[in-house]
Amino acid sequence: MCGIAGFYPNIPKESSVDILRHMLTRIKHRGPDGSGIYLAEKIALGSVRLSIIDLVSGTMPISNHDESLWIVFNGEIFNYIELKEELLKKNYVFQTSSDTEVIIHLYEEYGVDFLNKLNGQFAIAIWDKNKEELFLARDRVGIRPLFYTEVGGSFVFASEMKSFLDYPGMEFKISSKAISEYFTFWTALSPNTAFEDIFEVQPGTYMVINETNKEIVHYWELPIYKPNEYKYTDVNKAAKGFEEIFSDAIRLRLRADVPVAAYLSGGLDSSVTTSFIKKISPKNLKTFSIGFSEKDFDESSYQNTAVKYFDTEHASIECNPQEIAESFKDVVWHTEAPLLRTAPTPMSLLAKNVKKHNIKVVLTGEGADELLGGYNIFKETKIRRFWAKDPKSKFRPLLLKKLYPYLPQMLNANSTILKMFFGYKLNETESPIYSHLLRWNNTSRINNYLSEEYRENIGNYDPIIEMEHKLDKKLNGFDYLEKAQWIELNIFMSGYLLSSQGDRMAMANSIEGRYPFLDHRVIEFAMQLDPDLKLNGLNEKYLLKKMMKGRLPESILNRSKQAYRAPIKSTFISNNLPEYLKEMLSDSKINSFGIFNLDHVKLLLKKMNSNKQVSEIDNMALTGILSTQILYDLYINRNIDKLSKEDLVELDKVIID
Repeated sequence: MCGIAGFYPNIPKESSVDILRHMLTRIKHRGPDGSGIYLAEKIALGSVRLSIIDLVSGTMPISNHDESLWIVFNGEIFNYIELKEELLKKNYVFQTSSDTEVIIHLYEEYGVDFLNKLNGQFAIAIWDKNKEELFLARDRVGIRPLFYTEVGGSFVFASEMKSFLDYPGMEFKISSKAISEYFTFWTALSPNTAFEDIFEVQPGTYMVINETNKEIVHYWELPIYKPNEYKYTDVNKAAKGFEEIFSDAIRLRLRADVPVAAYLSGGLDSSVTTSFIKKISPKNLKTFSIGFSEKDFDESSYQNTAVKYFDTEHASIECNPQEIAESFKDVVWHTEAPLLRTAPTPMSLLAKNVKKHNIKVVLTGEGADELLGGYNIFKETKIRRFWAKDPKSKFRPLLLKKLYPYLPQMLNANSTILKMFFGYKLNETESPIYSHLLRWNNTSRINNYLSEEYRENIGNYDPIIEMEHKLDKKLNGFDYLEKAQWIELNIFMSGYLLSSQGDRMAMANSIEGRYPFLDHRVIEFAMQLDPDLKLNGLNEKYLLKKMMKGRLPESILNRSKQAYRAPIKSTFISNNLPEYLKEMLSDSKINSFGIFNLDHVKLLLKKMNSNKQVSEIDNMALTGILSTQILYDLYINRNIDKLSKEDLVELDKVIID
């Protein structure tokens, strides 16, 4: 795993080394084991490396035989051994044992079509010296990040946007439009980011950049099937097929020249992952988990059950609100985006504990909920559709109480209260975004805290209406669950889950996460399942449970779904709140940054400090305000440490062409 950066066309070579070295230093957490650069007349490429495969000779940049192609690469290609064998039969000669060199020869042999051969998670940059052309590509579902911008006529790219802070002439500006998207969808709509004129290379796309053109091509899209197209309708046959593919996905992701561990949260997904690892590699496995001092968020009892069952070498830590508050600034620095949840912070603390144990690679269960109907929003949609057939029913809305027992306002809610809370656009069941209308409408109320200036900049732009228009034809004719899954997988998973809680929190601590449920073969298999094999009645992940019957403790297999959350009110409404966070919420900072309406923020803080019941939207609003303030302070005001000579990465490989 690595971090990459570069720019095209290049600027004078005497400046390029220094600029690129500074850019790489900003992301050295992604690659503390080595770094290298390649400079030519029109290109600068750089990489920092976290060595996992080919620890000795894999330092980038790497070229092909005649040095006409140069590559820097962030990620892992899990089927690189099979691909290398294919290339050896075509008489390619290898100088290293790395997956990076396999990529460069695949590109040489197949051109852009090589992407369809890769099983992995990646962000790739290749310079073609003969064509004077830069090629960028990102993995199918956006596990690894890659951003770009244009400054003074140069195209600049990097694994994280913080690298751009050290490019001459680069100015950051908060995007009002993107903020309205974050305060609706929890993420900006790709390719937008929180900053104006900075974009991400979208998942499943590649770019070709030369002096006359910038081409963007989608090489993969999430498959989606209509009811008459489902391939798997029998649960036993589906379980057999799923197990075969998932087992191979695990096997490939155990490839490494360093020890591989796993997260074991006590939930179904991580337990399934651990079970398959133990079956393929019975030797002792290190596992890691995090618990919470506040019991409403804690899953330690299930973690203990899983650890005992699998007999793993386990390390667990407990997280409290004070630790979340103390780490929050650093978390925003790494996510480079507004946050509506504190949930990424414990994930960072968990990764930090993994690093303390000298582990570089962990397998995790992300993607199972999205692919196999695990989220409560899928159940909620099913219940609301059932309720919509008889809107006056007093009993149908009561089914919703079962979904959110952790929300205080749900405990004693009667039918009238539930109708008020869940009845928004109840009858618009044909909307392509019906599943998410309620969530997005509720979250969008956070936009009311924005200042008049930002609201004027947003103008008539309504992210929800834009999304509905965009998806109207694309999702027409599909089952409600397929539609909801498409939205979760395409918008929320990469934009929030994999970035804020996945890649960013792991790589902030130099840990590589691997996600077997997000093997593209597993995704394509799951999307061909009859929806009843995913959500059977209100029984989520039905196929997975059937497959694992007798292979997991019953208490884990049949436990109620518990959403992963972390405390918010007790974290930020505290006498022990770190001074920096207090400052970010002060009247002077709210006014001087100009993002939020001070009066509205003060009313929210007053409510949060009172004994009144605080809603989830209140919690999210406070987190969103605070994280955006921090983002502005770090990236717009550049209230960050200047890099000294001692900070700069040591360049192990410098190639000047």
